[in-house]
Amino acid sequence: MITKDTVIGDVLDKDRTTSEYFLEIGMHCLGCPASRGETIGEACAVHGTDADALVEKLNAHMKKTA
Repeated sequence: MITKDTVIGDVLDKDRTTSEYFLEIGMHCLGCPASRGETIGEACAVHGTDADALVEKLNAHMKKTA
């Protein structure tokens, strides 16, 4: 299960198609080592977006593709 404390790189390593959800909220530097090491909560705080909403979308996506 993905939480706000999950590292972005871990999510992308499990399923690269989740990148669309990060791109939707303005996280366009997904290949950068710093962004891959951030938690979802940290990245959402920097980008001024709702971490809970992103986590919900990511978990729904992972359920569909499992």
